[in-house]
Amino acid sequence: MRSGYRLGRRFGWLWGAYGASALGTWLAFGSFELIAIRVLHSGPAEVAVLSSVGAAVGAAVAVPLGPWVEFRRKRPVLVAMDLVRFAALLTIPAAFALGALTFVQLLLVSVVVAAADITFRAASGAYLKTLVPAEHLLVAGARFESTAWTTTIIGPPLGGAAIGLLGPVATVVADGVSYLLSALGIRATGGHEPPPERREAARMRASDLLDGWRYILADRTLRPLFFNTAVFNGLVMAAQPLLAVLMLGRLGFTPWQYGLAFAAPSIGGLLGSRLARPLVTRFGQHRVLVGSGALRALWPLGLAFLGPGTGGLLLVMGVELGLIFCCGVFNPVCSTYRLERTANDRVARTLTAWAVTTKGSTALLTALWGVLGALLGPRTAIALAGVLLLATPLLLPRHTQANPTTTEAAPGHV
Repeated sequence: MRSGYRLGRRFGWLWGAYGASALGTWLAFGSFELIAIRVLHSGPAEVAVLSSVGAAVGAAVAVPLGPWVEFRRKRPVLVAMDLVRFAALLTIPAAFALGALTFVQLLLVSVVVAAADITFRAASGAYLKTLVPAEHLLVAGARFESTAWTTTIIGPPLGGAAIGLLGPVATVVADGVSYLLSALGIRATGGHEPPPERREAARMRASDLLDGWRYILADRTLRPLFFNTAVFNGLVMAAQPLLAVLMLGRLGFTPWQYGLAFAAPSIGGLLGSRLARPLVTRFGQHRVLVGSGALRALWPLGLAFLGPGTGGLLLVMGVELGLIFCCGVFNPVCSTYRLERTANDRVARTLTAWAVTTKGSTALLTALWGVLGALLGPRTAIALAGVLLLATPLLLPRHTQANPTTTEAAPGHV
């Protein structure tokens, strides 16, 4: 990605705000589970509930927020969601200091943060389309993607050190402060935001909640991409807990080796995101979308052949490097393709439906693969996920179509 692309001061503030919140998120990675285990002495069942149910309930809470966001200015919504996350997270150190922290509070905070995350992502996609010309959306997406992988590389080691010195509650404070910094950065973008489309009805009806899904399913190019994303992300994430059991249990890897196996390959995401725009320029958007989407499905099956020792560690790192590199190319191309295919007055609802479905499928498949891991063994369950992933390229869009107009009529009603 050439430095010659200047997307303006307002995008710079938005990009900086994203970097601050992303770093905070990775600094606090796993902190809720650590607090549950070390501070509240929770058992495996409670930790599993915290990891899966909080995200699933948060996704359900976010469903009505998509239509609500669609008809409001997006910058105030972004600031509000950052402040909601800031306030929710800061209740944890406050309760801890007072000796009043409970598992129920952790669960409620995880629900609030998950719902705010989805709402923020939906609003940010719509807001980005007002800041950046259509021809530069891929450049903007690649910058977000490279920032995401950079914070993935540096955040967990710094967070681990902070947890070792100050405890897991300290990283929750850092995460909360990062959302405050993000809110200030978004507030600083300033400028004029185009007014949202007006609602035809004074009240939101129950059927409005499904508008995002109706829009996706009626589009012959968004529909397969939607299913591909939900299934691919769900299967990849479902195998991660089983891989942790295999590596840290039967194969005897140490925690630092396990962390290294996933942190070091993140450099592939940084490289892939930088190559996304040049590849699209040379080969075209659709070819790169389908090619990188197909290639990323080839790698996870290799994890079924994991063995002990240095060879096993190198195998995991090689598989993860290839997978993350392909995802680094695919993700900004996919997000750009999705924004271009979505009419401006449908972006928030579409992105909300997309995020809710992805989180829901991930929670469902993770639970299912936990059962399969118990019945078949972790290695067999990992292999099954890898085999199923080989079929996911069949869900990628085979054809491309002209982008919709700004206010194209959606299937259904507003």
